[in-house]
Amino acid sequence: MASFLTDLVKELDDEHTTIAADGKSSAEFSGTIDTGSYILNAVFSGSLWGGVPNNKITVFAGEAATGKTFFVLGVINQFLKTYPDGGVIYFDTESAVTNEMMQSRGIDSRQVVKSEPETIQKFRHTSLQIIDNYLAQDESERRPMIMVLDSLGQLSSTKEIEDTAKGEETRDMTKAQILKATFRVLNLKLSKAQVPLIVCNHIYDVVGSYFPAKEMSGGSGLKYSASTIAFLSKKKEKDGTDVVGNIIKVKMQKSRLSKENKEVSCLLSYEKGLDRYYGLVDMGVDAGIFKKVSNRIELPDGKKMYAKQIYENPKEYFTDGVMEDLEKYCQTEYMYGVHNNDIEDDIFDSEVE
Repeated sequence: MASFLTDLVKELDDEHTTIAADGKSSAEFSGTIDTGSYILNAVFSGSLWGGVPNNKITVFAGEAATGKTFFVLGVINQFLKTYPDGGVIYFDTESAVTNEMMQSRGIDSRQVVKSEPETIQKFRHTSLQIIDNYLAQDESERRPMIMVLDSLGQLSSTKEIEDTAKGEETRDMTKAQILKATFRVLNLKLSKAQVPLIVCNHIYDVVGSYFPAKEMSGGSGLKYSASTIAFLSKKKEKDGTDVVGNIIKVKMQKSRLSKENKEVSCLLSYEKGLDRYYGLVDMGVDAGIFKKVSNRIELPDGKKMYAKQIYENPKEYFTDGVMEDLEKYCQTEYMYGVHNNDIEDDIFDSEVE
């Protein structure tokens, strides 16, 4: 290590300036939160046992009724299972999430604080106040916390509300700037506090585009600040003629942890919520762990099963060995960077020489 850099940091005596190798930067990736679905974990982080980053902004964007809220409730459920003493700050701009809905997803609503801000400015003020108070606590006394904004698209600006009250219909041209400033300030604060923010947002068709394209509402501010943006679309899942849920296609529009533009599908059922194992059969076939024989799946032991049968009793077929092989596949298929230890060792040895 260059000694003059160490001396420079000591002279600055600034808690926000450190040697990168010390890993003290608030931007350092510190872990993930399980989404409740292995296939989602993989596409978000490159690991079956990963998930959404636990100190960044993550966005679930989609058209109406694509399951954005249920995705978020699934993440909250896993968060509170992992951190039983943790807490949730839920900004509900649609007044859509009830105590009964939370409890039906296994969430103890006593660990959730709900806020219903009408404006972007109110959301910004409240969220920053919460984070500042959280940071003011002694670090040893802080309990894990997660914040949710559901949804961004329903937030108005103060000017919009004032103009509407006056009967004026002029468009607020400052709204995008307010949003950009909001997420710019929040982004660094969240990283310092080690608090994740999950945002639900709407998407719309781009008018005049040469090719069919979707865009996320809210301007560029959230796109720049978010660590991860997932676009959602859906189709119905049926059992015979009965609709039992939705197959949600997830496309990584932006990711700093995994490869962008990757797509996976997961099952959001009406009865059980997000299916943990759905999607792993197709992943196993792609990885060469399973084989597709006509309309059945051939397992490593030669047994042939329908995919539906495997998903009905997943723990029997997704053994520790199979999961380990799938994990290795995930790291090469979804994760950024070099993951071959031999290659890394060769590089290190050559630098030493």
